Amino acid sequence: MPLSASPTERFDNLVLDAVEHVETRWREQLKGVDFAVEEVPPLDGSVRFDDEIESAGVPLARLLPAAPGQPPRIVIYRRPLELRALDREDLEDLVHDIVVEEVAHFLGLDPEVVDPGFGGEDDG
Repeated sequence: MPLSASPTERFDNLVLDAVEHVETRWREQLKGVDFAVEEVPPLDGSVRFDDEIESAGVPLARLLPAAPGQPPRIVIYRRPLELRALDREDLEDLVHDIVVEEVAHFLGLDPEVVDPGFGGEDDG
């Protein structure tokens, strides 16, 4: 990894790390699911999704169901998450939790089942 990664590249890597962490337990169930990062949510706020995680009315992530010719897709929105994080460690935790929540929505499970460490809980 280059020493001078852009903020976008650093964020993409956080999402990739979170996805890889979740996939260690759920690889088979997540086959065919696309994960994507977008800068900001779409401007058309009139369209609501059931599986949307939001804060103060701003979407942070969204699960788009499969459509003809398109696999299910989990979209993480970079700017709203960066604006909510206090520092890099907080952003890492936030990204991880959002990915876990969306995977849980997709699998129909509680986030704690998808990742027992969800929400920063530590067993030890």
